[in-house]
Amino acid sequence: MKFKVFIFFLICFSIARIQAQISVKDSTIFIPMFSGSYSAQIPGGDLGKRFGINSAIGTKFSIKTKSNYIFGTEYQFLFGDSIKENDILNNLATSSGMIINNSGQEAEIYFYERGFRINNTVGKLWSTKKGNPNSGIFFLAGIGLLQHKIRIDDIHRDVPGLSKEYKKGYDRLTNGISFSQTIGYMHFSNNRRINFYVGLEFTQAVTQNRRSYNYDEMQRDNSNRLDLLNGIKFGWIIPIYKKTPQEFYFY
Repeated sequence: MKFKVFIFFLICFSIARIQAQISVKDSTIFIPMFSGSYSAQIPGGDLGKRFGINSAIGTKFSIKTKSNYIFGTEYQFLFGDSIKENDILNNLATSSGMIINNSGQEAEIYFYERGFRINNTVGKLWSTKKGNPNSGIFFLAGIGLLQHKIRIDDIHRDVPGLSKEYKKGYDRLTNGISFSQTIGYMHFSNNRRINFYVGLEFTQAVTQNRRSYNYDEMQRDNSNRLDLLNGIKFGWIIPIYKKTPQEFYFY
């Protein structure tokens, strides 16, 4: 994962050095772009019963056409430490609520939210800035996949009932088709140095538990879920162009 992130930013840095003979302040232009983003999200629906506020970091490749239509593909990694379903290991606990390790001591166990979202988006930008028709209010609609689970971290790996395979019976691995809507502001500076977007993002997903059996419930969960995510999102854009050559005047 660290290697992939390193390669991504290396590519972005290399692309940022590419020269092109274009100007964002003169007219709408075709702009391929990479972006990195951070989101703070509030879960709702069935997801809100399982997790509290979470974060997401993402990478995205998009293109903005000369007509200011926007098309993109995005990957987001979801993470958090606010878990509301914290009783999933009760069947491993003693009458006093402790989970005992191989040494007869209380085990050190933590729960985290982990997940990802793959999203394909299409939308439109409406220019609101004089002298720069490539910046303005935008709206995106998307369709993709949302997946999440409860990560069970047995710090010392000394609880027999929490081996790698046994964890699958407790982690509530869930995924399904997702839909999203984003409204915000996108900015391309005339000097190419400050390019970003900020907006509100809303996600709805129809999901199901993908594990064959939940050990704590002693049954399979086949119920349909409606998972919601609402949040604010900020992204830093690396457009694939550089400033135009300097003009020279002779008298």
